[in-house]
Amino acid sequence: MFGIKRLDTFLLQRFLPLLLMTFFIVLFIVLMQFLFRMIDDLVGKGLSFDILGELFWYAALTMVPTALPLAVLLASLMVFGNLGEKLELTALKAAGINLFRIMRPLIILMVFIAIGAFFFQNYVLPVAQSKMWTLMFSVRQKSPEVEIPEGQFYSDIPGMNMYVERKNPETGMLYDMIIYDLTRGAENVRVILADSGRFAFTDDKTHLFLHLHTGEMFENLNDNSMGIGTGGYMPFRRETFFEKQVYFTFDANFNRMDESGIRSQYVGQNVSQLRKSIDSIHHRVDSIGNVYATDLLVQPSVGLNINTTETDSSGARHVVPAKFDEGTLAAAQTISDEINLDSLFVTPSPSYMRTYVNQAIADARQSRREFEYRTLMLEEQGRLMRRHAIEMQRKFTLSVAVLLFFFIGAPLGAIIKKGGLGTPLVISIFLFIVYYIFDNTGYKMARDGKLEVWQGMWLSTIVLLPLGVFFTSKAVDDSAVFNADAYRLFFERLIGRRRKRDLMPKDIIMTEVDVPAAISELNRFAEMIKEAKERVARTPRLWRRLDSRPVAPLKQPLETVIDHLANSRDKMIVNLLNDYPFHPRPSDLDAMAATTAEILARLEIDSPNSDTIENS
Repeated sequence: MFGIKRLDTFLLQRFLPLLLMTFFIVLFIVLMQFLFRMIDDLVGKGLSFDILGELFWYAALTMVPTALPLAVLLASLMVFGNLGEKLELTALKAAGINLFRIMRPLIILMVFIAIGAFFFQNYVLPVAQSKMWTLMFSVRQKSPEVEIPEGQFYSDIPGMNMYVERKNPETGMLYDMIIYDLTRGAENVRVILADSGRFAFTDDKTHLFLHLHTGEMFENLNDNSMGIGTGGYMPFRRETFFEKQVYFTFDANFNRMDESGIRSQYVGQNVSQLRKSIDSIHHRVDSIGNVYATDLLVQPSVGLNINTTETDSSGARHVVPAKFDEGTLAAAQTISDEINLDSLFVTPSPSYMRTYVNQAIADARQSRREFEYRTLMLEEQGRLMRRHAIEMQRKFTLSVAVLLFFFIGAPLGAIIKKGGLGTPLVISIFLFIVYYIFDNTGYKMARDGKLEVWQGMWLSTIVLLPLGVFFTSKAVDDSAVFNADAYRLFFERLIGRRRKRDLMPKDIIMTEVDVPAAISELNRFAEMIKEAKERVARTPRLWRRLDSRPVAPLKQPLETVIDHLANSRDKMIVNLLNDYPFHPRPSDLDAMAATTAEILARLEIDSPNSDTIENS
């Protein structure tokens, strides 16, 4: 009967803390990446902590689709890696519990997380994205804080350029000031020189107030409407002051934009809203296409007007576009054959011919520009429709990615049997980079119309799904996926490289060779070689070099013979053992038979003195 067992609670207690820990760590990392990317828009704006906190909160919510799959992958790798490293997984399997039964509570948990991820993508994420981008656009439009440097011009105040030689940080007094007032245009610039001054904002923070001491002001009077400055001179006004107050328009407040504009975009819509938007864009594209098609049918080309006219009840005549059936096309071809285009150039003067040609070229260029504009309009609508379709596909990709990364991480952790944070972290980052590359590539190809939207958005899942199936099947069968010797042997066979034995005569021999028993073993082995030759002869010629099954029974007896004769004191016998291959092939049978016969001959020569074999 199904119920929560102690094994289920044990795995949940192991998995949930790791999942939460890795999720918040990964979320913090991607949030720092967001901060580094947007740092230029945030620094120097004088934003309050509540605005920054709100921005980071919404940014963290938008980063959940990136952090959750990686957290699931890393947590599942660590949990099952720890179970394998501590032999707990081996004990569970020895007790008759298969891997799927061990993973069952976590699979159920992942299903609930995947369902929650869909509702998060559909209802929470659109609101978070709308609020985050509204805040970002509001922050970008906010004027920067006034922080005037020493010894250089400061131009962040709109319409003003200011130079300060030095300043007193304690009192806020500025010394040796030069101010260029450009609010009335470059031709009516106003220059102010002051020995010292101090600036401040008005109470409503909409104007910048400058209190200047001891200086001069130069102002152009270029006002031609009053008849001044028409004699080639530029009149100006000079003013000397001991104290002067100047106001500049400078809005230092944070003005929050209306988020309704962002909510109407594809980033702020759920599945039902996206479907409605896609349907409306489809209807709009079809309507525009029908209008363009009607214009093409109505517009005559090179005098071939195959359209007809009809009169309605009021007596007005309307053009009826021709239908492009076989009869209409045949009639158009007949009219085209009857028109002699060369006759258009038979004119009383060459100037008329040039006029005809120039007019025709102008009409063709105008038609080309018009059709290019219409093409751009249709392409823009198609691009907008693809962006809506991409956003709708994203509502489902996160849920599938959570399940996919769990079925990659859990079996892989059971295979590698490495706990801790080192090896699982490296593997998780590598797999997530592969996933991110394919996901980003598919997104861009779907956005640009190079692939269908569903193909581009599910490209990363399609690529990694076979990997999850492979790791799961290998973990269930307890296969040694990361056995280096198996892969080395495979590539050696692939490139045709043969390993050679490196047996050496032993200086100290604990067990002497039983020569009669060795001769008996070799005779049996020689008979097995003959049987293998007969099996190879019955194999089709095309498969003899590829099929190793006829010689497979020789491997274990060969290793037994070598282990026995490796203790021989006869150096020649030990050297002959090195001629045997590690992995026999059908082509090795003749050489193996010759080597066996030669070793038999050496043993038979020394058999009378088998107890004290002398070195040959």
